[in-house]
Amino acid sequence: MRKGWIILVVLAGLFIGVLAWYIGGLNYVVGLDEQVKSSWAQIENQLQRRNDLIPNLVNTVKGYAVHERKLFIEITELRSQWAKAQTIQEKIDNSQAMASALSRLMVVVENYPDLKANQNFLGLQAQLEGTENRIAVERMRYNESVRTFNTYIRTVFGSFFAKRRGLDKPAVYFEAESQARQVPKVEF
Repeated sequence: MRKGWIILVVLAGLFIGVLAWYIGGLNYVVGLDEQVKSSWAQIENQLQRRNDLIPNLVNTVKGYAVHERKLFIEITELRSQWAKAQTIQEKIDNSQAMASALSRLMVVVENYPDLKANQNFLGLQAQLEGTENRIAVERMRYNESVRTFNTYIRTVFGSFFAKRRGLDKPAVYFEAESQARQVPKVEF
């Protein structure tokens, strides 16, 4: 009789241990997925901040560089496209196009020495540079979350739990454009 109770307690303990492992595995993959989503939300937060700053920056530059109309139109269009983007990939593509347009805007600024000394412009430029730095940090954090998630769902038990939660598709990395690999040409 006593041996029967010991076996029953061991089996109950084993059952509880396996159940805890199973529930923990299911919850862990959900936590990783939420970390990826949270990291992406932080990127969107910083991209929104950049999009809020852009009209002020463009209007300040417009006063000095009236004939650079094409660039201003492109920036305005990219800003509205970001708001319309539905998928993470569309937002990544738009963000990269916006960064390229903003770097061209800074080249235009170089042609206007008075603008470079304007306090409004300097303040906006500093805010935009700070935002770009924040975006870079959030991209790095997002990619770290994506790496952790993608690595986990490729492991034996990770894929087991991910499939049960419907989270077995790899997350998308925020990658640099192919143009970013080219060394910029600087001339004085």
